[in-house]
Amino acid sequence: MKSEPNVFSIDDLRNCPGQIEPWNGVRNYQARNFMKNDMKVGDGVLFYHSNCSPPGIVGCAVVAREAYPDESQFDKVSDYFDPKSTKETPRWFNVGVKFVRKTPLISLNELREHKELESMRVLQKGSRLSITPVTPEEWSYIQELSS
Repeated sequence: MKSEPNVFSIDDLRNCPGQIEPWNGVRNYQARNFMKNDMKVGDGVLFYHSNCSPPGIVGCAVVAREAYPDESQFDKVSDYFDPKSTKETPRWFNVGVKFVRKTPLISLNELREHKELESMRVLQKGSRLSITPVTPEEWSYIQELSS
């Protein structure tokens, strides 16, 4: 899961009450569907800082609550307000994410140096999604890199 550190950082997650926060504001259908259809309580999350120098993995979290409607879509003063979304038929969902640990930075460039990660979706050309799946093998390899 990617976030710009000046918007919401790994430290922000660590400092949330209960160290849990809804991963809201996702306005891409494919990323939304990953949360809505694929993410389950207990799934591991790689927390990735994007749009910074250098971008990369900075921590781990876990899904603490399965997908539920993103309340920001109903808030007219929110940057994420969606006038086409209703409480009866919400368009946007989020999951609850719980802080697990901060890790040493594994930069995007470093991730690209590992043959074991060459198929990782976040490393593919044109990958701009804020949420992408990670295979069990990629997860294990990154856990080794971050320890």
